[in-house]
Amino acid sequence: MDIPQYRPRLIDKRLDFYLSTFGAVCVEGPKCCGKTWTSTIHAKSAYLLADPADNFANRELAKLDVNKALEGEVPHLIDEWQEVPAIWDAVRFSVDKGTETGRFLLTGSSTPVNKGIMHSGTGRIAGIPMHPMSLFESGDSAGAVSLADVCSGRDIGVQNTGSPTIDRLVSLVIRGGWPGSLGKTEDQAMIIPREYVENIVNTDINRLDEIERDPVKVRKCLRSLARNESTTVSTATIKDDITEFDDASLGINTVSAYLGAFKRLFLTHDTEPFSPFLRSPVRIKQQSKRRFCDPSIAAALLGATPPMLLRDLRTFGFLFESLAVRDLEVYAESLGAKLYHYQDYDNDEFDAVIQFPDASWSAFEVKYNPADIDDAAAELVRVSAKFARNPPKSLAVVVGKHGIAHRRPDGVYVLPLTALRP
Repeated sequence: MDIPQYRPRLIDKRLDFYLSTFGAVCVEGPKCCGKTWTSTIHAKSAYLLADPADNFANRELAKLDVNKALEGEVPHLIDEWQEVPAIWDAVRFSVDKGTETGRFLLTGSSTPVNKGIMHSGTGRIAGIPMHPMSLFESGDSAGAVSLADVCSGRDIGVQNTGSPTIDRLVSLVIRGGWPGSLGKTEDQAMIIPREYVENIVNTDINRLDEIERDPVKVRKCLRSLARNESTTVSTATIKDDITEFDDASLGINTVSAYLGAFKRLFLTHDTEPFSPFLRSPVRIKQQSKRRFCDPSIAAALLGATPPMLLRDLRTFGFLFESLAVRDLEVYAESLGAKLYHYQDYDNDEFDAVIQFPDASWSAFEVKYNPADIDDAAAELVRVSAKFARNPPKSLAVVVGKHGIAHRRPDGVYVLPLTALRP
């Protein structure tokens, strides 16, 4: 199908490849990140379960006869399949009956409770994660520097793409990567993540598994996550943080259940810990780093406005790190790599690690302030020395208010976030 206003996404190429390889592909990610538009571009027919026409007739019909949702020219899109979980098994069974690839394209903005049969789709239904737009996809990165070149240790020369102002960086954090924000004023763009949060708190989290949750407690848990954005915070720490800052008491099991629900809604995302080799002499912390799918969600939960963040640059630093890590993950996945974080029991860490299938890896530190580049580069060199048996392919500082990409004499790349592309 053709959508004239469609802005190409990095997932497009990967989606074409998967459709040529598997009988069905499922694109999963948070609501409003562009899954439906992207999938529609790659489909020849569609069945939209979230279409409210005739009192959600499509959804009700699929509940009565699940095979109705499967009818259409291939690739056939079934949007928001989790509204009728039986569709998963119907697609899997249909794919099993033939060898044709690219028959079905599913999208999902939540992971349903495994009711009924719900067989694994392994080997039949391939999953692809989708995120809000990176700065390169939204047109806010010049794209002068290739992350693939950096991760391969290639020379990038000296690229001067201009330094964004701190006001611009704050605006990018608060706006986020929502396609619906493009072309909007800053005031309009701020409303989108705020309404997103309201829908999660009051509607989506209860529809997830038909369990009524207290919206006040849900909001307090989300605010605690926002205060701890981009950190390796434990469930117990979240519980204690709620008590300290919101003067409320939530049981550890309740907090754990809420965190699981946020993850199933693709609202939060856990960055897994990195271990460079199996039998490492370095003791690695195995705790994941929690972060929201987009920094604008954390900003909305904190009630952050541009003037507030300009007065609180420490909080802005955490949100900028979330913005940078979001983009690095989008770029890494488009290159067939995976993003991790690293922290050991000496409290040495890398903000991000990108590892490729051949086990080569690169380490990144994120700093919005160019005054921090020297210290960040020195730390990268120092900590990477721990891995003499399996050294990183490259080291890089991703920086905000800076416009010159280059490689320093110590070998560390300096990469303006607004200059990056895959």
